[in-house]
Amino acid sequence: MKKILLLNLLLLLFAAPLKPQQNDLHKTNVDDNSKSTNIGNIGLTVSNYGIYGNGLNNLTAANRQPSCEYPLGSGIEHIFVGGLWIGGFQKDNPTATKNLIGPLVTTGAVDASSLSSGRNAGFEYTNTAESKVVERSTLLDSRFYNPDAISHQDFVMDFSDTNTTYANGEEIAEHVPLGVAVHEETYAWNFPFADFFVIMNYTIKNVSKKYLDSVYVGLWTDAVVRNTKINTSTNSAFYSHGGDAYNDTLKIAYEYDADGDGPLTDSYVGFLYLGSTPTIDSLFVNQTDTLPATNFTSWTHANTTDPNYFAPSDDLTRYRKMQGWFGGQNRYGKGINPQDLKLPSNRSLLITHGYYKNIAPGDSINVVYAIVCAKKFGNDPAIMDSWEQRKNLYSNSDWALRAYFGNDKNRNGKIDVGEDLFGDGQIHRYILPSPPNVPVVKVVIENQKSTVYWDKRAESSIDPISGKVDFAGYKIYRTEAGFDISDIQNTVGSLVVLAQFDSAGATGFNTGFSAVELHQPMTFPGDTTKYYYKYEVPNLLNGWQYLFSVTAFDKGDPVNNLGPLESSLLANLKRVLPGTPATDDENVQIGVYPNPYYGNALWDGSSERLRKIYFYNLPAECEITIYTLAGDIVKRIEHDQNNNGSDMRWFEQYASDKKQQFAGGEHAWDLITGNDQAIATGLYLFTVKNSKNGFIKTGKFLVVK
Repeated sequence: MKKILLLNLLLLLFAAPLKPQQNDLHKTNVDDNSKSTNIGNIGLTVSNYGIYGNGLNNLTAANRQPSCEYPLGSGIEHIFVGGLWIGGFQKDNPTATKNLIGPLVTTGAVDASSLSSGRNAGFEYTNTAESKVVERSTLLDSRFYNPDAISHQDFVMDFSDTNTTYANGEEIAEHVPLGVAVHEETYAWNFPFADFFVIMNYTIKNVSKKYLDSVYVGLWTDAVVRNTKINTSTNSAFYSHGGDAYNDTLKIAYEYDADGDGPLTDSYVGFLYLGSTPTIDSLFVNQTDTLPATNFTSWTHANTTDPNYFAPSDDLTRYRKMQGWFGGQNRYGKGINPQDLKLPSNRSLLITHGYYKNIAPGDSINVVYAIVCAKKFGNDPAIMDSWEQRKNLYSNSDWALRAYFGNDKNRNGKIDVGEDLFGDGQIHRYILPSPPNVPVVKVVIENQKSTVYWDKRAESSIDPISGKVDFAGYKIYRTEAGFDISDIQNTVGSLVVLAQFDSAGATGFNTGFSAVELHQPMTFPGDTTKYYYKYEVPNLLNGWQYLFSVTAFDKGDPVNNLGPLESSLLANLKRVLPGTPATDDENVQIGVYPNPYYGNALWDGSSERLRKIYFYNLPAECEITIYTLAGDIVKRIEHDQNNNGSDMRWFEQYASDKKQQFAGGEHAWDLITGNDQAIATGLYLFTVKNSKNGFIKTGKFLVVK
């Protein structure tokens, strides 16, 4: 209790405005927010200036940056913007109780209405002129492979708070540096049991000439859980639907869509404290300190009047928020009604950990959080927040904790009997059990058919925890036709098992591989992979989009209480559209389907620019010209293997990864003229001129709207 009184007294005594200190590290701001996670099922933009998320800019652009999109490709975003906060005091020596400077709080981001116009007040981290976000990966076949990598997709960046101006000379408004340099690493995996979180690992170094005291480190986030495929206009009402809460046992703050898009946005985003080195327990002189170590608070965007939910506007009130105070003497669960936070509103969430005492000049602390997403469990209405609905969120959070604690299985901070996997008595973090390696997959597209090939690299996989070769078998997945025409696009949830093949005695199916194994491995032009397995999928609908994936699974590890683990569904995902192959045969009739085309065909989207028809039986290279009956040219289309209509809005909406494969003899058209107008009801003529030999074929089609 003495420390609470001391900190409150210090806050009152040293809250006066301070003159900014000189820049010691000569930082400039070369902002790099071009990177986003895409290896798993979360798309999270990160930057080298202390923020994550991108302000939901360019929601409809084909190359838009995701802002915590989950599931990846669904359009369901979970963050407007968030940033790292660090707050504390400066003092001359470890025992000083007078002449403290502070509290000083450096913010990666604060309540800001927009990021589109550049950096605003509250964006207080900068970086070196040569600074970039560096990508690396543990995956051997990744072009970012690096033996120093931790996960399947690491992002590494550095920034500091020591500058008081940006590179253009603009002053960083109201910024008084605490004197820290930050090395940030983020980790993401493609394992299906770990593709729903991103770990945020911060190493914070004291680069000032003073000791740093009573330091808190946390994540501030303006979370926005909405389906941007149906809400493309982000007006002020767009942001006012969040419900929020905090689980003090798990140390996770979270948000969900409390009344906005209902069942179309049935997910959570959580901000989970994982751990720190050193722990604050080892820094406390008085072990009876009653300040909570992990704190949560929340406030309404731009609120200046509410006594509890006001937005902090200076370092003093921001530091108090980092201590977990809402207003007055109120904390979460003490004077604050948690149910109030579940009412729809536009709020910020802040989760912090501290305080860290007496960080000497040159010393560092390491603080680690995770951003965790989850689909709601069960059948309760999506706008609710029941314990049952949070099951997936808590399970996913436990996997993030499991990754952080590594071989410290009981999470007690030391290596006990049975935990010393590497024989060195050390805790090794960021270790996850590993399913077999992801098979390399190739899909050959045919008329109303696709053939799936894959290699056998998974069969020699060694689990890093058990040390055993425990490969068991393969599963082939496919989506059903029309899975994509929905406002809820959940790729993983849409994949269904077509077939399973396993080694004898592995799982009880005992199918073996004879039904799919080739007598000799197969190769394809320009591809050195040897494919040992083949599976044919007939009776597909031309022009419809299908996803295929082949996974490998193991036998499980009963010693470590693990069931069979399966490789990523997303890592080798193939997006294909069956259709006719390219042909130069002059006797093969060209055509269009559907013909007649009726407005709002089954595969169409909800707007004029989300329609499509297909030309089929085309040569590999040709020019398609569409005419009215009067002979006026409606549209000219150049077709080849690399230009088949995939730049249409339909594919931006329903195949945003741009990895779709077409049959060589088909080309999609969105019924938009060369003058960017929708065509009217009527009969249309077209010609197809073979670019190789000049031969011309003709056809016609009817449009009825």
